[in-house]
Amino acid sequence: MKFIDSIFEKLRTNPKRIVFPEGTEPRTLRAAESYLQKKLGAAIVLGNRAKVEAAAREASVKLDRIHIIDPEKADDLDSFCRRLEKLKRYRDLGKEAAREIILKPHYFAAMMIQYGQADGLVGGASVYPGTLFRPLLQLIKPLPGIETISSCTVLEVPDSKFGEAGVFFFADCAVIPQPTVAQLAAIAIETGTICRQLSGVKPRIAMLSFSTKATTKLPGPERVAAAAALAKKRADKERLELEIDGELQLDTAIMPELARIKGATSAVAGRANVLIFPDLQSGNIGVKLVQHLAKAESYGQLLLGLSRPCGSVSRGATTEEILGVAAIIGLQAIEYRKLYPPI
Repeated sequence: MKFIDSIFEKLRTNPKRIVFPEGTEPRTLRAAESYLQKKLGAAIVLGNRAKVEAAAREASVKLDRIHIIDPEKADDLDSFCRRLEKLKRYRDLGKEAAREIILKPHYFAAMMIQYGQADGLVGGASVYPGTLFRPLLQLIKPLPGIETISSCTVLEVPDSKFGEAGVFFFADCAVIPQPTVAQLAAIAIETGTICRQLSGVKPRIAMLSFSTKATTKLPGPERVAAAAALAKKRADKERLELEIDGELQLDTAIMPELARIKGATSAVAGRANVLIFPDLQSGNIGVKLVQHLAKAESYGQLLLGLSRPCGSVSRGATTEEILGVAAIIGLQAIEYRKLYPPI
């Protein structure tokens, strides 16, 4: 069974409500329709009703079961404005400015997800990443003890013997340009956690660099090795079932024969299913190389460290990719309070 089909199957047992802020985007509307057709839960789209209906007609999407919310006419508008004004960042804005902000669909959606009006959020298909990330980071609380918000992408490479039957988790590919040692360790722990939740297999986390257990003292590999050591220490302390190793070159991380040749003998070397990149540049490039050259199915970004499940898709995402991210976010919502009981 394909990875995404297993996600659909699990989500059908406990359907969830997903809000899509970009209600006039054709691919988003098609994904919302498919989400309903596959019986994965309720689909909510935001926008002016007349404009949403016009976009749906153009995209040949039936809206009879899709829930449309126009922020300007929503029952929750006033309460969301009051809540915004209580936040330190927005305290001196005044009512009119607060209303203007909340009427922006991505801010309204962030308020919905923070206050339980939906179980998950998926956006980004028609906006720059900052337009989505800014309200999520400002309005949604982080998980207890989390100081680093990052992201991961799920990739399924067809007919591959690497990873977990071709399935990999790549991080961080969208949020932190130059992560510190502590941030890299946090990214590894959070990505391993979501890998375990979504796939049910033990995460084998490779902290990547351009060297494998380098004997020379170079800043890049030393930083990755330090992050791997810190992540392992935290995993042991919290009794997390994660295997972590680094620094490792990519081929050493995923190819058993090369791991043996290079003397890398850990449970991760040659068998990694989670790849942690040293910086945003390499992570983003890695995702797109695998997606386009290996024809992998790509689902992400899944935002890590927020107290509510949220996903960001690229402006080039297909309807199927948006649907896949929505299903993954829905599945996350099922177990979120079990994984993070204090929230």
